This record gives sequence, C-alpha cells and structure tokens, in this order.
Amino acid sequence: MAKGIVHFEVGEQVDIYLLIKSSTKGIASNGKPFLTLIFQDQTGEIEAKLWDCSPEHESEFNAQSIVKVYGDVHSYRGRNQLKIRNIRPVNHTDSVSIDDFLEVAPLAKDEMMSKITQYIFELKNPNIQRITRHLVKKYQQSFLEYPAATKNHHEFISGLAYHVVSMLDLAKAISSLYPSLDRDLLYSGVILHDLGKVIELSGPVSTVYTVEGNLLGHITIMVNEIGKAAEELGIESEEVTVLQHIVLSHHGKAEWGSPKPPLIKEAEMLHYIDNLDAKMNMLDRALERVKPGEFSDRVFALDNRSFYKPTFHN
Repeated sequence: MAKGIVHFEVGEQVDIYLLIKSSTKGIASNGKPFLTLIFQDQTGEIEAKLWDCSPEHESEFNAQSIVKVYGDVHSYRGRNQLKIRNIRPVNHTDSVSIDDFLEVAPLAKDEMMSKITQYIFELKNPNIQRITRHLVKKYQQSFLEYPAATKNHHEFISGLAYHVVSMLDLAKAISSLYPSLDRDLLYSGVILHDLGKVIELSGPVSTVYTVEGNLLGHITIMVNEIGKAAEELGIESEEVTVLQHIVLSHHGKAEWGSPKPPLIKEAEMLHYIDNLDAKMNMLDRALERVKPGEFSDRVFALDNRSFYKPTFHN
C-alpha cells in the first residue's frame, strides 16, 4: 500500500495522487489570487497553498477533484503543510478513483446497523422505542453513510454511525455502574442526538453545511423531527418532550451551541458521553501519526494543545 499523506515527515518529498477536499480562493498581500487547498487520502488530510493561481486553476482544482501533486512537507505554525512544486489534474491514463481517497469508519455499515438495531430492541418504553425506530428507519441510508462532522471528530464516511455505536457501548457500561439512569432515555438520546446531521450536512464526500444546516442546525432539526414523528405515530406523552430536551441540551452550554443546559440526569450524562467519545477520537487520530517520544500537531478543538506520546507506549 502506498504511503499515506499524514505519514510523510517534514522535509520529505511527496509525489502522489490526492483528492481535493476543499478549495478556497484568497488574495495575497501582493494583490494576486491564491487557493487554499485541503488534500485528503484514506489516512487523513493536509493543507497547501497554490500561489499566483489563474482562473483555469480555479476551475481545475476544486472540491472532489483528484490531482497528482509533487512537492515537499514543511511545518507551519505547528502543523504540517504541503509546499506544492507541481500539480496537475488526473487524466484517463491515471488509474485512480475517488473511493481510493476516502477515509471510512473501521466498522462495516451492516455491523453498525446490527448493533444499533439491537440497542433499539432493548428499549422497553414503547413510546421511546417507536419514535427511535421510526426516525432511524426514515434516515437509515444517510445515517450509515454520513460523517459526524465536517472537521474535528469522526469526519469520515460512516463516522456518524460509528460515533453513535461507540457512544451506545459507553452508555451501556456507564448504566451498569449507575443503575438509576434510565437506559431507554440514554440509548434513544445517543441514537437521535446527532441524527439531524443527515439534513445539516451535504453528504459523505467533501462535506459542507446545507442551507438548513446553516440556518437551523442539527439540534433544531432533530427536535422538529421528534415532534413530527410523535405526531405521525399518534404519541402524546411526556416522553416526547423529554427526548426533545435531551437532544436540545446535548452540547451542554450555550457557548457550545446548546439552546438549553441539561436539566435531566440522562441529558447530563449524554453530554459527557458525547464529549468523551469525540475527544478520544480526536486524540487517537492526532497520536496515530506520531512516533513515541514526540508531540502531535496542535489539536484546535482541544484548546490548541499538542499531545505527547510516551516512549513506553506500544
């Protein structure tokens, strides 16, 4: 297997095919246009600048384009960056496809769906089970394909379902330690809390925010979806309001995008589980490309800290 982009070290030369994840035009201090390109392959991504770009460059090097890049890796503000020496679009003689560059969850879709279905089966409250089953069935295909975010954590194909499966296993372990927790509320909250992202985000490849995503956000979208599901199923009970609150409050604080703080025990726990799984994913991804005895790149979502990998790690 060819060496992945995140495994190149500072000073090394790069001569590989990459997928453009995003392309953003800017104007340099000398007044000339440039492109900020985020390249990706199955191992991760790296930023690059294409200076003195022409209108042809803008049309050739846009999101979801595959290119052949020659250059070298250097460090800029604590992060690796690719310095482009030469770049060209792929042509019919290049035997590459977009699937070669997409990072995918470590579990297969059918395996994740089987686990989620089992957790839904374990829900004892009929109202909570019916609403949860209804919404998962409604959005099942997207749920199994979408990332959990555009950046920071689980930003890969099927990342949303993988995040949910990891959180469900965490919720099960925590519930066994704290039996006063209502497993139905906690499991359903885990499954539904980010499901609005299938409407908030554009899809699994070169993911951006949709109009609904920018104007409403996944929290509001899902609160509305729970209300619609309850209405379609003829459910009028406190469970509907409580489920909506759990989704509404899972970001924990107003400054983190939460319209309400958690005011139910299971809502508080969901916030911790969500935070824990997201942060572990960020840490694992940052440290997997670091040798023992070295520090990672700065992780913006973790207070811009660099993390050390001890020399005695396996």
